Amino acid sequence: MREIEIDAQSKTPREINRALKAMAKEYDRIIIKNPNAKHYLVAGLTDDVEVVIDGSAGYFVGTMVHGTRIKINGNAGWFPGDNMTEGELIVEGSAGDGVGQGIYGGHVVVKKDVGSRTGEIMKNGTIIIGGNSGFMTGIFMMGGKIIILGDIAQDAGESIIRGTIYVMGEIKSLGKNAKVEEIDDNDKKELKELLPTYGFELDDKNYDKFRKIVPRSKRPFYGHDSEEG
Repeated sequence: MREIEIDAQSKTPREINRALKAMAKEYDRIIIKNPNAKHYLVAGLTDDVEVVIDGSAGYFVGTMVHGTRIKINGNAGWFPGDNMTEGELIVEGSAGDGVGQGIYGGHVVVKKDVGSRTGEIMKNGTIIIGGNSGFMTGIFMMGGKIIILGDIAQDAGESIIRGTIYVMGEIKSLGKNAKVEEIDDNDKKELKELLPTYGFELDDKNYDKFRKIVPRSKRPFYGHDSEEG
């Protein structure tokens, strides 16, 4: 495997991203040292390459990537994986608001807790949160899957149109057009196949705790309750 390092200590995000795009043509793995939580790292990369951020990243890490695999050995700020179309982003620590905002495909995984609006306006793809997720998780969700192994805060699934939010912990409250259903055997099979891939080892009792948040209506009407449907 061809591997190279970038020392980001004295570089701007633009300089780092330019170097990444040049190196991605020649190397299989690029390690960013001393990232110092800089914003917009690995923005717009479209190469089949692994990028390891050896520390924490700031806002919009991995925004608009296609096919790139990103691993962050620390935390991430707001909007990691924003508008990803294909690829993988793994955060070993925690992340801020808007994890996986607007993604069209790929996998965004955060091992610990995240902020609010996880998966906002996502179209497809999969988001996995190993801890808790904040308020309005899945707001305006249009497709794909969000899997929360911890608790989910207020207004979960606010204005959800399509897609599914799986929750193993407590659901504080639901947003408009969201309802809770029990998972079926197919759901459980899919979760059991996916979660160990990212290091989440659960027993059957934990899988039995999962419920799913889905849309009440595919064409919601936000007037009085008697007018919905």
